[in-house]
Amino acid sequence: MRRIALFLISLCLAIPAMAADPAKAERKEVFGDVTVHYSTFASTFLQPDIAKATDLVRSKNQGVLNVAILKEGKPKTAAVSGMVRDLTGRSQSLKFKQVTEQGSVYYLAQYKVDLQETVTFTVNVQTEGGTPNTFSFQQEVFPGE
Repeated sequence: MRRIALFLISLCLAIPAMAADPAKAERKEVFGDVTVHYSTFASTFLQPDIAKATDLVRSKNQGVLNVAILKEGKPKTAAVSGMVRDLTGRSQSLKFKQVTEQGSVYYLAQYKVDLQETVTFTVNVQTEGGTPNTFSFQQEVFPGE
């Protein structure tokens, strides 16, 4: 499980180089003392054993959104929800699952990728006792090979 955490954390740090939103090279949002790091990638980037351990589907038509929340620099649990919308306005809800291992907490959701396009993600995050926070970002997505 430690390997999974290291892999997903490294994706959070590495994927911004491929981001479609050049104004925000670092994929994070700050809400007071809460920092939300996020990244999205094709599920085919996952090794089969990591996909199985996190109960994710590896498919050329599936993407993964990874969200990690820090409060005062420490991992925090939160209620995380969201949606992804294409340019025609079609949207799909994101169902996040919490993964906790060795002091790390992150949230994963899968979404369908039928064709190359730019989509808008909207993510809602609320830490326990905190105020709800929402942010959006755009990402160009591609079906895998």
